[in-house]
Amino acid sequence: QVQVVESGGGLVQAGGSLSLSCTASGLPSVNYAMGWFRQAPGKEREGVSCISRKFGLPHYGDTVKGRFTISRDIIKNTVNLQMNGLKPEDTAMYYCAASVRVDFCSGSWSSGNLFDYWGQGTQVTVSS
Repeated sequence: QVQVVESGGGLVQAGGSLSLSCTASGLPSVNYAMGWFRQAPGKEREGVSCISRKFGLPHYGDTVKGRFTISRDIIKNTVNLQMNGLKPEDTAMYYCAASVRVDFCSGSWSSGNLFDYWGQGTQVTVSS
């Protein structure tokens, strides 16, 4: 049984930092991509960041470039998202997802359509 579990998140003041972690277990392939997505109330889902287990090349959405850093731990099957310089507009539910259909972050990764398994989400709230 595949499980994708996020941890971290919470409430922070603008300019602060938070770290999210995601662990995937039971994936049917050793090669996969993992991504972070977010969705704020009344807004569409947004691709935040993506990294593949095999290649390790990070990808970022335009709104978080230079502030967020994604990393992976191959042994633990975890992906971490370090979020610095947080802004009120970063407030959203953050979801971790895994794709076994691709083992790299394709050009369309940010749509989320290639991701097969999703976590329950963790709330990030940034106060002004």
